[in-house]
Amino acid sequence: MLKRLPKSLLSLANSLPKPLYVVGGAVRDYLLGFLSDRPDWDICAPMPAEDFAVFATENGFTVCSVYKNTGTVKLCDQENNEYEFSSFRSDEYVRGIHTPTRVFFTEDIALDARRRDFTCNAVYYEIATQKFVDPLGGIPAIREKRLTTVAPAKKVFGEDGLRLMRLARQVAQLGFSPDEDCLLGAKENASLIDDISAERIYAELLSILSADEKHGVLDGAYHGIKLLDEIGVFERIFPELALGKGMAQRADFHKYDVLEHSFRCVKYAPPHLRLAALLHDVGKPFCMQRDGKYHAHPIEGEGLARAILTRLKAPKKTVERVCALVKWHMYDLDCKTSENKLRRFLVSNYALLDDLLAIKQADFSACMDDMQTAPTCARWRKLLDVMRSEKVAFTLKELAVNGKDLLALGVASHHIASVLQVLLLHVSCNPQDNVKTQLLRLAVGIEKGLKA
Repeated sequence: MLKRLPKSLLSLANSLPKPLYVVGGAVRDYLLGFLSDRPDWDICAPMPAEDFAVFATENGFTVCSVYKNTGTVKLCDQENNEYEFSSFRSDEYVRGIHTPTRVFFTEDIALDARRRDFTCNAVYYEIATQKFVDPLGGIPAIREKRLTTVAPAKKVFGEDGLRLMRLARQVAQLGFSPDEDCLLGAKENASLIDDISAERIYAELLSILSADEKHGVLDGAYHGIKLLDEIGVFERIFPELALGKGMAQRADFHKYDVLEHSFRCVKYAPPHLRLAALLHDVGKPFCMQRDGKYHAHPIEGEGLARAILTRLKAPKKTVERVCALVKWHMYDLDCKTSENKLRRFLVSNYALLDDLLAIKQADFSACMDDMQTAPTCARWRKLLDVMRSEKVAFTLKELAVNGKDLLALGVASHHIASVLQVLLLHVSCNPQDNVKTQLLRLAVGIEKGLKA
């Protein structure tokens, strides 16, 4: 462990009048054999935050902020390693309130350990003596890959509803399993997720959905969202999709119900598309309840996905991209779309194609756990290869004319964007026409149509 510590931290530890500890994820991950170039350096000591800040400054650290009420200091060293220091303390919570209502400072490491969430995150490494300190049995829990709370689980989760999301994230990122008390405590307090801000829920959700990128745990995202479902939290975050639990689908195409299929789509999707994968069939429960069939679910799903992501306060770009993927994920599923219509679709949605193909493949694989290439994906890629060999223009930049050419031709400025788009779709089916003289001739007729 000592070799993993930044030299600046070693120097700081040797200058303090009290022992300095590394605690939390960095210690846990070291004991698991997980190595990271940039660990989360959580450090602590039985000393006031303001006193620690003075010593840190004297040792060349930059103190970014000091929070006396919670005994927290945020700082960084000259190598841009970031640290969060906390004084040994014990917290007092009121049920349903995410932040502590009272903070008691202490020199008792066991009391400090009991304010944390899971025993695996309550193992300390004393820097000066190079010894691990384990007040609550966290090291055996790490060896057994077991999530055990630092106090009775009902109390731990009752203090902070965000710990419900952290439980799922630890399962997803570490490959750990919660013990029985942990599961029961989480289930009993599932309603407390309602008291957590949308921003915090969304941030934790993204960490769960990208969990395998942290330590390479196989299918971590899938196991994380399954845990959210098991403890009753998923249905409170995504009630629209949770209605799909037990909702059967055609047995000749689907092995699983709507909700499990959605979870498996997450399993088979690349990390950056797992939010879209989770929501791709969100319209199915609504359509089944309204119509008794799933036919219109991509269109209804787009609106539902927009409402959900807006509720979670997702960034606007994320909302728009996810909603587009939900809307088009079924397009040409039967491979019967005419070639010219498909050509125009591929050009119109060129910026979305890589992600749309990946979602289509994940959706196909999630139906029967079938890893063969989805028929639609095979068809689209074959046609894309043909179009590229024909030197089809997929973007406006690849057209043989631009806005200045049309303006010089006499096309009204407010018509230029529309004319260019029509020309782009024309050459998607007629690549031989991507010649300046021909496109200018066509532009005249296109504008006449716009004026009519």
